[in-house]
Amino acid sequence: MGDWETLALVGGVLTLLALATGVGQLLKLYPDSGLSPAAVQNFNRRLRAWWLLSSVLVAALWIGNTATVVLFGLLSFGALREFITLTPTRLGDHRALFWVFFLFTPLQYLLIGMMGKTQQEQLYNVLLPVYAFLFILARVALAGDYKRFLERTAKIQAGLLICVYCLSFAPALLFLRLPHGPEETNPGANVRLLFFLILMVQLSDALQFLWSKLVGRTVIAPTISPGKTWEGFLGGTASATLLGAALWWATPFPPWGAAGMSLLISTMGFAGGMTMSAIKRDRGVKDYGTLVEGHSGLLDRIDSLCFAAPVFFHVTRSYFP
Repeated sequence: MGDWETLALVGGVLTLLALATGVGQLLKLYPDSGLSPAAVQNFNRRLRAWWLLSSVLVAALWIGNTATVVLFGLLSFGALREFITLTPTRLGDHRALFWVFFLFTPLQYLLIGMMGKTQQEQLYNVLLPVYAFLFILARVALAGDYKRFLERTAKIQAGLLICVYCLSFAPALLFLRLPHGPEETNPGANVRLLFFLILMVQLSDALQFLWSKLVGRTVIAPTISPGKTWEGFLGGTASATLLGAALWWATPFPPWGAAGMSLLISTMGFAGGMTMSAIKRDRGVKDYGTLVEGHSGLLDRIDSLCFAAPVFFHVTRSYFP
């Protein structure tokens, strides 16, 4: 992270957080500003959580690739735990879940560091959606409990796919071959690519929320997410696309390529938020957990990233064959 582009990108984000924190404190000091005190309090709580999450991510990136992979492995473990807790299981599922948590999840992240080797990269791509999925079916069947078998195994497979497999493509960007040469000649390119993905996911979420509050009229799916509107989605996505184009210098893409990638990230992040909201409505809960103050559950914060990461990874790899 020693090159100027990476430092400028990280410094810009921290500066924006500092300015937002100042605004939040001013709103707190002047309760007659016209804004709801509850909204101001929620805004400040979210800022504190963003400071925490940003600091942890920057620290991991600064330490190195191994620390970043470990961080995302822990995020996957926590998100999967929230998902499984939300979806009731039976005694016959517990041994399968043991192997899911303590074998397949760590192994998926262990294989990330081997992505430069063809055979290991192929195993990384198929370990969970092929071998783990087949193992889950067989292990639950061997437990002898057939009640709601398809429903139970599908829940475990869905959690493993979203929380582990999809999210693991984010740190995998650190090992992607980019056109500027090997890692030692361009050490910050892959770090900036990962940071760009996470930044655009968070910006698009915030901008879609802001546009929905300002001009939102047409709710997309009232029974799933009453706060998401077509105006918010279109306005937020357009804004994120323009910001992504302005940050092209921090990516290996030209301006039009950075804009297209930002549009892709924003769209997939929106799809992830809607999908995970549908699961919460199905289970009759508001949030996946309360791990991070001001940000509901961990999975509530990374649902957009889980959907955007694999698509961004594969499109980027196809862009730079």
